Amino acid sequence: MPTIYFDNSATTYPKPPEVLEAMIYFAEKVGANPGRGSHQRALKASQIILEAREAVKKLINGVSADRVIFTANATESLNLALKGLLQAGDHVIASPFEHNAVQRPLNRLRREGVEVSYLSSSPAGEIDPDEIKKLLKPNTRAVVVTHASNVLGCITPVAEVGKICREAGVALIVDAAQSLGTIPVDVQSYNISLLAFTGHKGLYGPQGTGGLYIAPEWEKVLKTLKEGGTGGHSEEELPPEILPDKYESGTLNTIGIAGLKAGVEFVLKIGVEKIFQHEKKLTRKLYQGLKELGAEILGPDPENDRAPLVSFNFPGADAATVSFMLDKLYDIATRPGLHCAPKAHEVAGTLDRGAVRASFSYFNTEEEVEEFLEAIKEIKDEL
Repeated sequence: MPTIYFDNSATTYPKPPEVLEAMIYFAEKVGANPGRGSHQRALKASQIILEAREAVKKLINGVSADRVIFTANATESLNLALKGLLQAGDHVIASPFEHNAVQRPLNRLRREGVEVSYLSSSPAGEIDPDEIKKLLKPNTRAVVVTHASNVLGCITPVAEVGKICREAGVALIVDAAQSLGTIPVDVQSYNISLLAFTGHKGLYGPQGTGGLYIAPEWEKVLKTLKEGGTGGHSEEELPPEILPDKYESGTLNTIGIAGLKAGVEFVLKIGVEKIFQHEKKLTRKLYQGLKELGAEILGPDPENDRAPLVSFNFPGADAATVSFMLDKLYDIATRPGLHCAPKAHEVAGTLDRGAVRASFSYFNTEEEVEEFLEAIKEIKDEL
């Protein structure tokens, strides 16, 4: 297995020991279905779910824990936010570097009569929030932005965007898959209407976990994506209107959420700002080292705040080949290609070739960055 893991934007590894311990505890000591009984094990499972909601609510400064809806991943959350809010005749404004978790639902909605406009951007990923005001129409329903690009590393000025959305009376949908747990997020001060997140990246939880935070003013208008058993109100024809039950039909991934709870608590214990500063140091070190080696680097200058990742190419070198050599010759894990975000590569001018991406977590070190740069130098010389 790779001795240096620089693919944390795909999923963080390793996880804190507490995450595995929490999942083993649930499997061995609890094991029951939350909300589906009044016996001790079922009540304990429900307590774990509630504590997980409370931890996420604390991390994002949510209004209340029942507004944290658990899903399978950020993709499901974004589909719920977009398809639950938008309908034919609506207009939505999107950032120019969205992941396919946003882009593909928008493409589907566009075929069904939703109008989509995109903000412009510099090649480094800089947008002007005031452009939103120029794109607003009478039928504009929402603005959707990624908080941090998984390709460019640029960070969207969500607070500024949120203020504009609030004044215009439109929803702000934020994809926090790459930011939550790594970059500070405050749903109330940023005026975020719907915040989609995944559990297996910056929150250090297991795969198959995620969620959607729903602000109070948007819960009545957000349609459900699925209906089914909720554990209570079984006599009703449709799911109950109360949160979180309305959007959580079916049995939750309780063992995964137990691990997610431990991951969020780990982030709260360390502190997001401390995590951000550590990863920023690694990002700047790698950026400068690659620059000195002549790499073409995507995204903003490291003097600006950016997500803990660096996407790069070398002239004449295939990204997939570089990533393959890093893995096979040096036991270093990276990710080449388009990273499920073709629009971001379109902004950067790399849609035809993609890029190699190295991405960090709290567990990476400066020594690993130095080893990576030595390996890249040797690969560059060989190619």
